[in-house]
Amino acid sequence: MTDRIALTGLRAFGRHGVFAHERREGQEFLVDIVLHVDLTAASKSDALADTVDYGAVADIAVRIVSGDPYDLIESVAGRIADEVLADERLKDRVESVEVTVHKPSAPIPHEFADVAVTVTRGR
Repeated sequence: MTDRIALTGLRAFGRHGVFAHERREGQEFLVDIVLHVDLTAASKSDALADTVDYGAVADIAVRIVSGDPYDLIESVAGRIADEVLADERLKDRVESVEVTVHKPSAPIPHEFADVAVTVTRGR
């Protein structure tokens, strides 16, 4: 069984989408990240060195969302998950990661609350 660290509602501006106006004008995206980790050592030591620096995880996600555009939020979510697992600062701690990318201003001609894609990656 693994413990979890959850980062929810991380906001970043990006230019992802298949339509020209989405890339030109951009929009805000929200990202939720759940890290599956073993927090036994951290819960006993109370030391940052024994846990995951979720600020580093947030930095990865914001860099990707605000970086080069992708057509699909599936690609954005997958890239975030892959980079979290590959990051040298995190790779010995994170067993798996779940990333949800929300696109609340998706170009849908109907009233809706959210569009989101979730990917899960593990070691």
